[in-house]
Amino acid sequence: MDPLSLLWIFFILASLQPALQRQYLVVQRRRRLEDISQKRNATVITLIHRQETMSLFGFPLVRYIDIDDSEGVLRAIRDSPADRAIALRDHQGKVSAVVPHYAMSGGTLIALAADEIVVDSHAVLGPVDPQLGQYPAASILAAVEHPQRHDDQTLILADVARKAIVQVESFTCRMLEPRLGAEKARSVARVLATGTWTHDHPLQIEELQLLGLPVSVGIGDEERELMTLYPQPRGRQPAVEYAPGAPERPTLPSRREMPRPARSERG
Repeated sequence: MDPLSLLWIFFILASLQPALQRQYLVVQRRRRLEDISQKRNATVITLIHRQETMSLFGFPLVRYIDIDDSEGVLRAIRDSPADRAIALRDHQGKVSAVVPHYAMSGGTLIALAADEIVVDSHAVLGPVDPQLGQYPAASILAAVEHPQRHDDQTLILADVARKAIVQVESFTCRMLEPRLGAEKARSVARVLATGTWTHDHPLQIEELQLLGLPVSVGIGDEERELMTLYPQPRGRQPAVEYAPGAPERPTLPSRREMPRPARSERG
């Protein structure tokens, strides 16, 4: 075979490699989901976001829950039997939310709708205070409280921010009320939805338990292995690398490090 033909074969195989690798990951994810589903006797619906990369400049872009995600979750819910456990508040079966790493903003709202929130020992949830563009709704309201003249756009944003906080707070309260009771649900919803913390503040297990949320620690190996099948898109250097290595055996110090005996003092 001539070198030109070999070069063409190389380019063809190189172009097919990403598609084959992706298909392999899809098959592995499906098998892992089936294993988890059988172990928990539940319908397993995943909503996993990785940091994507913009194709033009290469700047990182964090994905948020969008309409495609919502429609995909709803399709999975409709296909699930009514008596089968699933992560959905109005479903008749048991509701479970599994958080291996983090659930922020809309992900937290999904977790709050569950009968139980199963987290890993270092997993976190985040506040659910609404955001208007690049600004937190609570911060917009705080800004207009200052005694100065505000332009019309700021006043309009403040009006929308006030409505957004009321809407999210009342929705959060409805999610929590079946498990926490009306009074406790209102208190927790106010803390989570009104800008007590910054929107990216990580709420750890101790804080979640203090709020009275139904949190339990216990992510299985199957869930951890599933997360490895959602790798970060290529094109960036890994931020974390490690080499465990074997523990160092105790040895005698080298000759240079050996302590010298003290000289006896002359009488």
